[in-house]
Amino acid sequence: MPVCDYEVVMIDGDYAHLRRLEDDGETKLVARALLPPEIREGSILHYEMLQYSIIG
Repeated sequence: MPVCDYEVVMIDGDYAHLRRLEDDGETKLVARALLPPEIREGSILHYEMLQYSIIG
């Protein structure tokens, strides 16, 4: 299972655009229902075992 960290680049309605911190590449579109409700643009998320948690 992948373990990685993401930055919330943009919140667009029911979706959030996430960019992997290890890469400066493309963003990943994720449904906000899968993310912690208190996320904001600029939040740092940790992804592990199919769950996202805020770490910064």
